[in-house]
Amino acid sequence: MSDQKEQSSIPTGKVERASKLVSTGMKIGSNYVKYYAKKLINGETGRDELNSDNAEDIYNTLSNLKGSALKVAQMLSMDRGMLPKEYVDKFSLSQYSVPPLSGPLVTNTFLKTLGKSPLQIFDKFEMNASNAASIGQVHKAEKDGKKLAVKIQYPGVANSVSSDLKLVKPFAIRLVGMKEVEMDKYFDEIEGKLLEETDYELEVRRSIELSEQCAHIPDLQFPKYYPEMSSSRIITMDWLDGQHMKEFLKTNPSQEIRDRIGQALWDFYHYQVHFLKKVHADPHPGNFLFQPNGTVSIFDFGCVKEIPQDFYENYFALIDRSIYEDTKRTREIYTALEMIHVADSEKDIIFFSDLFKTMIDLLTLPFTVDEFDFGNDQYFNDIYAYTEYLSNLKEIKESKLARGSRHSLYINRTYFGLYSILNELKAKILTRKDSVISAQLSANS
Repeated sequence: MSDQKEQSSIPTGKVERASKLVSTGMKIGSNYVKYYAKKLINGETGRDELNSDNAEDIYNTLSNLKGSALKVAQMLSMDRGMLPKEYVDKFSLSQYSVPPLSGPLVTNTFLKTLGKSPLQIFDKFEMNASNAASIGQVHKAEKDGKKLAVKIQYPGVANSVSSDLKLVKPFAIRLVGMKEVEMDKYFDEIEGKLLEETDYELEVRRSIELSEQCAHIPDLQFPKYYPEMSSSRIITMDWLDGQHMKEFLKTNPSQEIRDRIGQALWDFYHYQVHFLKKVHADPHPGNFLFQPNGTVSIFDFGCVKEIPQDFYENYFALIDRSIYEDTKRTREIYTALEMIHVADSEKDIIFFSDLFKTMIDLLTLPFTVDEFDFGNDQYFNDIYAYTEYLSNLKEIKESKLARGSRHSLYINRTYFGLYSILNELKAKILTRKDSVISAQLSANS
């Protein structure tokens, strides 16, 4: 973090934060003027340069605002098929590398929430952050000879969730291409999850609970959490050694180690989704550390999606390809998942059902075999190509109905994030098709 300039203050008022985004909107407008001028004069599109300039301006603003607005950018960066490469490259920095808070702001958070300074609580405390992301930053500390990680929430984050999302919605609508009516349902879901993420006391409870429930899974490591040294804006846990994804891959790990790590991650998510019905729904690389022996350290249970039983049953029923032989049942499932609606015409039902069947077949392919090679780039290229095809369809653009349950937002995000990590690892995974289906059947019985 030494190359990152510290921030001595963060805009916390609605007006101040809004003005920052308005000025960014003006910069983006200027970028478009330059883009169209070049196109008119030279006949060149320069679209990559436009995307790069816009991504730079948006990211610089969001990384200084931090909080919910930056978290949305982080979420968008996880789906390589949703945004141009220039945005993904820039927004992905929010996963673990944004300008950190200065020492006085850190100390002030301790005094306000725990009534003591860091050095009154810990034997050692490094004032320079080890890493900084969208909601908070992490510092190294020591207590009674034990190395600790202390996560500190940025000032004003909890109070600005709703207003931030209203401000960033126009950017998201323009970037993703969705209509506002589509975004409203999903932004309500995002708002609820972000409010939970700013509740550090809830995060500590969930972290302890899920860590204990998943402790039996091989090759996983979880930190111990310390509620007595935590507060509404501070979380203290064991310091975990290891490397983030990019640094780990630079060590050129063997295929055996890649597969071992990938299997541990697959089993972690498999167990949560199919047995606990709640899942660590923030699988970006900043939340994992990898060791040379194939062990994965997992932390940050701030974003946990609880899965309603009826949604679970319908969502995973589509793994079974034979379901499509029963048109009535298939339509019932699609309706329950809000992919088609009772107001749709027969023509619309057939059209959207065919579209979603192709996408579902692609996304559930790993579940239909006993072993899957996530290093197969063609598989991901097919997904991104089909996503792009859908986004350009006239019928999709002109649809006045949001298609897809709000619950699918974080479940899809979880699987996209997991798939992306497994792809980077080039891991071959035992997906245990029969275990998934038997779990589903036992849940239905």
